[in-house]
Amino acid sequence: MDPGILCFHHCEHKVFCTIIPENCPVCQQTLDRYDYNLLPFRVPYPFVKASQHPRAIVMKPTHGDFLNDYYNSKDLHIGVTNSQGYVVEFSEEGIRAVDPVTKKWSECETSVDWDQCLLLEQFDELWNEIWDSVLLKVSQRSLWVADRYNEERHNCFTFVLAFLRALDCGELSERARDPKLFCKQYVVPRTSAAGKYISLYRQLKRQSYFIQKQ
Repeated sequence: MDPGILCFHHCEHKVFCTIIPENCPVCQQTLDRYDYNLLPFRVPYPFVKASQHPRAIVMKPTHGDFLNDYYNSKDLHIGVTNSQGYVVEFSEEGIRAVDPVTKKWSECETSVDWDQCLLLEQFDELWNEIWDSVLLKVSQRSLWVADRYNEERHNCFTFVLAFLRALDCGELSERARDPKLFCKQYVVPRTSAAGKYISLYRQLKRQSYFIQKQ
């Protein structure tokens, strides 16, 4: 899903594009590998596929995807991946990705909706057992049935913070006791960086190049 945005420096400008042109769009000079002040590079893609990041806190737009549908005023949806990369989420449908009969993990149909999300935090494999154990225990609480869901007061964010507090993993768990502090430290920096990439992507959908003077 990475659109492959490229950047090169030439004639005191940064040029963003998806295909390196034969001529500089600023000065029209034929581009030669020796003309670059800095060799062309690929702009880092800020989004990940949740299934490839087990033991993680992930976030995506409630509707649509980041590149095409997200604006600052839009709601975001947050979830947790277990050690197998299944997304566990709380919504108006209750908890998803936990089989209500066997109480075991089951691959959720909505997992494909998490193919373009932000990675807020990820833990290493040493956490596998305790991560899944705490996540399953928290998910089974009656707090997370569909009837208890409230968009403003008891939502996906409430669930993730409850899990992090129960995990008792140091600073991250401490930050989870204060929703505003958690957002300031973990959410805002990621969404701000993503916003710059999204803006660049949309510029390049409208035109072949985006040019910045250095």
